[in-house]
Amino acid sequence: MSPSRSSHRALGVVAAATLVAGVAAGCADRSSGGAESGEDFPTGNITLLTPTAAGGATDLTARTLGRQMEESLGVSVIVENRPGGAGSIGMQYLADQDPDGYTIGVLPVEVSLLGHQGYSIDPASYDFLGQVNSQPGTIAVPANSPYQTLDDLLAAAQADPGGITVSNAGPGSIWEAGAVELGSVAGVEFTGVPFDGGAPAVTAAVGSQVDAVVAGIGETAPAHADGRLRVLAVFTEEPAPALPGVPTATELGQDVVIGSWAVIAAPTGLPDGVATRIEGAIESASATDEYIDLIESGGNLPLYRSADETTTFVGSESDRFADLAAQE
Repeated sequence: MSPSRSSHRALGVVAAATLVAGVAAGCADRSSGGAESGEDFPTGNITLLTPTAAGGATDLTARTLGRQMEESLGVSVIVENRPGGAGSIGMQYLADQDPDGYTIGVLPVEVSLLGHQGYSIDPASYDFLGQVNSQPGTIAVPANSPYQTLDDLLAAAQADPGGITVSNAGPGSIWEAGAVELGSVAGVEFTGVPFDGGAPAVTAAVGSQVDAVVAGIGETAPAHADGRLRVLAVFTEEPAPALPGVPTATELGQDVVIGSWAVIAAPTGLPDGVATRIEGAIESASATDEYIDLIESGGNLPLYRSADETTTFVGSESDRFADLAAQE
């Protein structure tokens, strides 16, 4: 489908046109009418930034998408990693770039979360060009845990406020927020144990260093399958195919639906025609077998949303996390 433009982007086009006019002498090839209409875009390679380290899920998403986008755009899409600060360093770097379409980024869910946790990250700093996947959240316990069900775990937390330790991917992460939301909904208090990423948080649970872990399905499902962890619930509206037989938290009476996701974004003010050109490449890339296989191999969902749908979705997620932060 061909996404329509939002009013937010329309305002950005005016700002971008003014900026381009002011620097026309230095970059005439990108400030022409053809560039703004998308007719001549791209004339050079595109940088696809990710605010995470190489080798992680977001990085792999970026590299696979980039390869597929090259087919539509006819230029190289070069992945650049700028990790640190729970993703805020790379996100801020992207926001500070020229809105010309030559630097875009794959941003994780934290773009809607960090602004409510003391970071200067604002979704309004970006033009969102499409959502490309979704990763459901889960809560799991060590295989030798006495807690056989989510009700067992919550009962223990109710009896001993703060006594149940739950590892997560670090301060400001979606999985820290997931544990907080579960505690809020269930009326219990957990003690969060942050790690530098989801993998070490899961490893801590496998080794019984903590009572439970909240992490993405791509990180817990393999350990559940080979008996190292027991996933108690998945934070989705419908049961997850990657975890057959595991109930949703909602089925168990805890209305918690939370997960990670990835969106493609550019600095706000992207010319309308350039945005349309990139959006088309994203939609095509996200439908390729290589990309779908990558996403599904990790237990994730190859969910695609258009630019306008993504903008609305990110805004609603930001509002939800604002409400959650107010409860902490």
